[in-house]
Formats: sequence, structure tokens, C-alpha cells
Amino acid sequence: MAIGKFLLGAALVALTPAMAGAQTPALSPPGGAAPTARAPLPAPAAVVNGVRALIARDYVVPEMKKPLDAALVKGLASGRYEHIDPAELANRMSQDMAAVAHDKHLNIHFSPEEAQALANGPADAGDDEYFGREGYWKKIASDNNQGVVRLEVLDGNVRYLNYRSFFWAGEPSKAAIDQAMTFLRAGDAIVIDLRDNGGGSPIAVRYLASYFIPEGTKLVTFYLKQDPPTTSVAEAVPGGPIAGKPVYVLTSGHSASAAEEFASHVERFGFGKLVGETTAGAGFRNELYPVAGAFVLSLSIGRPELAKGGGNWEGKGVAPAIPVPADQALDTARADALRQLAEKARTPQEKTELGWMAAGAKARLAPPMPAESMAAYAIQIGERGVSVEGGTLIYQRKGGIRTVIRPIGPDLFAMDADPRTHLRFLRKDGTIDGLQFEHADGTSNKVTRS
Repeated sequence: MAIGKFLLGAALVALTPAMAGAQTPALSPPGGAAPTARAPLPAPAAVVNGVRALIARDYVVPEMKKPLDAALVKGLASGRYEHIDPAELANRMSQDMAAVAHDKHLNIHFSPEEAQALANGPADAGDDEYFGREGYWKKIASDNNQGVVRLEVLDGNVRYLNYRSFFWAGEPSKAAIDQAMTFLRAGDAIVIDLRDNGGGSPIAVRYLASYFIPEGTKLVTFYLKQDPPTTSVAEAVPGGPIAGKPVYVLTSGHSASAAEEFASHVERFGFGKLVGETTAGAGFRNELYPVAGAFVLSLSIGRPELAKGGGNWEGKGVAPAIPVPADQALDTARADALRQLAEKARTPQEKTELGWMAAGAKARLAPPMPAESMAAYAIQIGERGVSVEGGTLIYQRKGGIRTVIRPIGPDLFAMDADPRTHLRFLRKDGTIDGLQFEHADGTSNKVTRS
């Protein structure tokens, strides 16, 4: 069985706009766009019959095979698939299959390059060979640094990883994860962002999870076609599992498939908190098949069974421990991490600094001030000024950094660019007359009109 073929579909084409409530993954394969006028128009019957045969042979839910077949036959007989370009043919077939199966891994798209790569690939390719092979998928994995697209040190030594896809090309992917985890290990708290992660390889899931789960721990068992079940087990990683520090994993409705497996391990083994939205609910394992006319079918051919607690996330997703809109997940995680770090601070000044950072992160989540209230804070004193721009308050000293300021108390504001400094507005006879800069080390300085 070609392991990589049902993994890449999870990473790149598991979710398509044709499916109600689904989203296109962040990483889209080249060649998957609408074809040019030069692309040959495939015979709809050949495409439909190729898909029907694959569903009849390999689809994971036996009782859904006949309804899916009937939906495709009806679509073909109605003329719905006739006289349209290849991209629209794929879109309509995906819509018809989704209406019956509600399976976010079941779809078809037009991609000559990808179809050719699938046709050329050996049927027994493993993940490392599949993603590491010269050409189509190797370039995708390499161009996206094996999924590790961003590493950042946030305030308070909170370390952030944006992991966009669970690629596995063998040593290159292992090295990218090792480097990312070395970076995260040096943090006082960890944030792993899977909000735009559409899935990928369970080998990459296993390797990343092994940085938080003891070696030898059973993670998940996969039941695929007629093959014997295979069980994923946590393995040895450099430095051993990370423990003793807050870990947050950010999720959204775009987090799918392999990303949901990792989210399930976070939830079941309790090594971190999920923050954000319930995940997509794409639990089946899929394989990619080339279909006549340069189409690619993503077909669900297996299911996972989680070792801890059983079951899987198909159709329901994984719910977060801290539910917030996806665009608020990072600031929510930062605020909670900094609060925890402040509680364990070693010195009073460190406690104050971390507490102020937490207040700044929390202020990002608060609704903006009314415009009429903002206008009262617009002031210019010498080189220092506060202005209202785009619904926010901006502080800047002439020639210095511009920073958003956010209310955290009466006339008191946190500064995005300097979380160790608060800006207090001073009043005289009820009117703002000055600015006082208060620092976490207890010092302050002020300027007034007079």
C-alpha cells in the first residue's frame, strides 16, 4: 500500500470549497488551479466510471458505496457533468459525493502534474520516499521547510511554532522538527500553531508527539483496507520528552486529519491545552489515486482508533479546552501562559514584568474603545504624540517606534511594542494634560503641557 498517497491528500487536498463548511488548506499543490484553455476536455463518463470503480473497491464505509455510486450515476445521466471545464467537473462531482457521505477526505480535483506523479510512483512507496522523491512532492515539502514555517520568541520567553503541514520526507523532515523542538525546549512556555494545518503524515505526528509523550507509549492504531492493523508508538527523540512547562496547541476549523490526530494526543494525554476552535472532523485515512483525464481522487480507505480512550475524531472534530475564535487563539494562549509564569516567578520584579505582559496580551482580546472615547486621548506634547488611526490608538515619539496602545485601566494603557512599560494619561481640571511612562522596575517619567 502506498502510505504517502493517503497522507498527502490529508495535507493538501483533504478539504475543498465544494464541501459544505469545509475550507481549502493553506498549502495548495501547484497544478491544482483551474486549467488553461489548452487543457484537453476529459470525457465525463471516463472520469465518473473511474471514480465509481475505486469507491466500489476501496471506500472505507461499505454501506456508503452504493449511495455514492448512485449519486455519481445520477449526476452523469442528468447532464450535470457535460460541457464544463475540468475544474468545474471536479467541483460538481465533489459536491455530489459530499452531499451523500459528508466525508471531508472524499473529493476529486484536476491536476495533470499531480496525476502524472501518482501514475509514475511505485505502489509501495513509504512516506519518506513519497515526500522525498525528486519532483512534485519533494519540492512542496522543501519549499515549506517540511511544514515548519515560522519560529518566534514572544514576550516572556514564550516560544512559538507555526507548523503548517505534517510532511514526512525522512531525514529532512526529522531534522526540521528536531530544530524546531530544540528552539521550543528553550522557552518557558510553548505554543504550537495548527490553525492552518490541513494534515499530512502520521509518521510526522508520531515524531512530534514523541517530544511530549514517553517512548514506547501507544498512540493510535490504523485499520486500512484489508491490511493488518498498524499501531503508532512514541519513539526516542533528542533530549527526551519536554515536561514541566505550559504547552498550548492552537486549532481552528481548518485543522484537519493528521493535525487532528496530534490535537487528540494533546487532549487525551494532557501534555498541553487546546486553544481555539473545534477541528474539522476529518478522521478517515485517505489515499490519492490518478483518474482518467488527469484528475486526482482523494478516497478514504481506513480509520484510526486512538489508543487512549478509543474512538476517533471523524465527523465531530476535537474540541478545545479553551474555546475562542481562531483569530483570538494566540493572544489567549499567550495571556494564559504569562499568567502561569507570573505565578511561578522567582523575584517580585519578574512577577511584575510577566503580569504586565499577561495584561497586554489580554488587552489585545478586549473590544476596541468607542471612537468618541479614543478622541479624548489624542494629544501631542513636544516630540511625543498619541493619535487615532484605523480604530486604534497609536503612540509615537518623533523618530521612534510606532506602537498600538490598549486600555487596561482608567487612563492606563499597555504598549504593544514595550510590554514592560505602561502609559498613563494625566489629567488637569478633567482634561488630559500629560503622559506618564510607568516601568515594571518601579521607575517612571512624565511629560506635561506645562
